[in-house]
Amino acid sequence: MRNWLLFLYHRLKEQLWAKPVAICGLAVAGVFVAKAADQLAFALTAPDVTLESVETLLKVIAASMLVMAIFAVGSMVSAYASASNNATPRAFPLVIADDVSQNALTAFIGAFIFSIVALFALQNGYYGQAGRFTLLLLTFVVFAVVILTFVWWVDRIARLGRLGTAIEKVESATAAALKRRRRTPRLGGSTVGSRDGHAVAIFGESIGYVQHVKVPTLQALAEERDVRIEVAALPGTFASPARPLAYVTGDALDPSDIGPQISCAFVIGSNRTFEDDPRFGLVVLSEIASRALSPGINDSGTAIGVIGSLVRLLVLWSQPIDNDEPVELEFDRVAIPELSLGDMFDDAFTVISRDGAGAVEVALRLQKAFEALASVTNTETREVSLHYARMAVARAEKALALEEDRKAVRKAGRFALID
Repeated sequence: MRNWLLFLYHRLKEQLWAKPVAICGLAVAGVFVAKAADQLAFALTAPDVTLESVETLLKVIAASMLVMAIFAVGSMVSAYASASNNATPRAFPLVIADDVSQNALTAFIGAFIFSIVALFALQNGYYGQAGRFTLLLLTFVVFAVVILTFVWWVDRIARLGRLGTAIEKVESATAAALKRRRRTPRLGGSTVGSRDGHAVAIFGESIGYVQHVKVPTLQALAEERDVRIEVAALPGTFASPARPLAYVTGDALDPSDIGPQISCAFVIGSNRTFEDDPRFGLVVLSEIASRALSPGINDSGTAIGVIGSLVRLLVLWSQPIDNDEPVELEFDRVAIPELSLGDMFDDAFTVISRDGAGAVEVALRLQKAFEALASVTNTETREVSLHYARMAVARAEKALALEEDRKAVRKAGRFALID
């Protein structure tokens, strides 16, 4: 349930309307809170504030906040377009979910709604002496929040559309996904064993990417029907009616009965997401590097920076799990496969190794990256690193025209060739 709520929370963060709608309700509530002051003992001692002074301040806010909101939307759209063009469109959900930008838009719209509703109430004699004073204090608070938010947002919006910011956001989202999957490498399920010959394949009807698997739902269904379920489509898998989502083992199975219920536990959408799909973050970083290496851009520095991000992420994944990070087994009737380290290396480095083979600086940095990964104590990581290092050397030897450059790459990859 926690993972499902986290999935819904991240989908909600990607919607620009969510926070403004919430703050509009809060702004309207604030107007009525001010009226409540007239019913308290405070009404006898509250300073007498003229209606005109409060009205003037509210009119200033009302006149300026709508303009500020329109300006904020324009600036955000420009930053989003810049991030999509400079990095990759796959990074767009992370950029649009930026908290500071959403908070700025929310503050401007909320202040506008607050001032309009408060003006209407004020001009119709809704407030007494204490209510007017309380409304004035609330207006000062709203004004201060708007000013502080604007200053903070201006600094952030100048960076939001930059390539470096997009890379940082993708790396951060991927690291968070890797940490979650590292704690529960099988999403709380059991280890996948040899499949029973009587296992029944369950197919879905939707076409798209698996975004989330409701493992508790599968566990409850398996207990109710006295069956075992093996998940065949992890988040990130492209699902179609021809590809099994799961396999079910049990007595007297009726696929037409249990199949639709199992299919409903797989959330399928048109795009991959970062939260439950750590490999997607590696793919997006690889795309950014590939775009930077294209002949029209020819930015080796960005590719080298992305390689550093990939090394940090894969080292994070390869670290041993501490005692305070137990591998949880919550769902004993649901078997779920672990992520393949080879697939993760393929997502991260194959495209960069191919597109950067003709750039000696990128080829050299790749060998340094693989050497760093090969030094990790994890045996599987070392073996996969050596394999990809050898492939990168082979690609560079075919792509580099100068013999000195080929010698430099061979020397840098000597750790893999000797091993």
